[in-house]
Amino acid sequence: MKLRRTFLLSLLASAWAGPLFASPESYPAKPIRIIVPFPPGGGTDTVARTVAAKLNERWNVPVTVDNRPGGNTVIGAELAARAAPDGYTLFLPIDSTLAMNQSLYAKLPYDPINGFAPVSLAITMPMVLAVHPSVEARNVKELIGLAKARGGKLAYAHGALPAQVAGEAFKSAAKVDMVAVPYKGSGPAMTDVVGGQVPVIFDALGPAMAFVRSGKVRALAVTSARRSPSLPDVPTLAESGLAGMDLVTWIGLVAPAGTDRAIVAKLNAEITRILKLPEVTEKLGAMGMDVVASSPEQFSRTIKDDAVKLGAVIKAAGIKLD
Repeated sequence: MKLRRTFLLSLLASAWAGPLFASPESYPAKPIRIIVPFPPGGGTDTVARTVAAKLNERWNVPVTVDNRPGGNTVIGAELAARAAPDGYTLFLPIDSTLAMNQSLYAKLPYDPINGFAPVSLAITMPMVLAVHPSVEARNVKELIGLAKARGGKLAYAHGALPAQVAGEAFKSAAKVDMVAVPYKGSGPAMTDVVGGQVPVIFDALGPAMAFVRSGKVRALAVTSARRSPSLPDVPTLAESGLAGMDLVTWIGLVAPAGTDRAIVAKLNAEITRILKLPEVTEKLGAMGMDVVASSPEQFSRTIKDDAVKLGAVIKAAGIKLD
């Protein structure tokens, strides 16, 4: 009787454990959700929905986007980090989620470095340094001269943390002082620059592109190491005399830490395939994004390297969010 009871309990335990842990061979066998730490409609959401649709086509399982905005992406990150490491909950963080928040908050409810299994980098996007058309500076060198002449009173607008970090890195590299004017989003920041309330802006290339192309602002440089295909006539900061300047914002795909490596590899292979599809690169490229699929190891190095590089900028600038 005792042996029979033990056997039955073992069967029950196996039955309960089965659905909790994904088998790499049978993955995916049920719906997948991708947590996005922003509201619907933005760039990260667009990447998630594009990937979700293609995964659904390929694997014939529902792939849904779960928008969990708030707390500078902390809310979505915590939810994803606490999910079962079975491959059925994925997360689409940006650079601030995994490479900046640890320098901004005294305590986080998730571990940016060890709390996730990197799958693949998805896209990168440079910041653009732009000015109102009335600003006398026609290039970065002239803007630096103007900032020095103003004695630290020249202001720049930013609507998001990556843009502020780019602005502070520029100040350090150019050895100038400028006043950072924060806004709740890129839209309000650009509105005031177009309206002439603030003369300078650091903004992500995607939302800034239309204003640059229409002439409402004048782009002086992009923050990436190479020129952006979206604005090929705009030089980089490095070309403009600030050697070594290379800052991009990025979006990538991760799973909870502990996810089976075979599942991560299967996800990476599929994400890489999707990101190389012409219709995907064209769609995301039109938004100012550079598609850059990577291996899990490459993405892990990017996270760690950026945590050091961006953390140093944040510390030097004294930026804190708590």
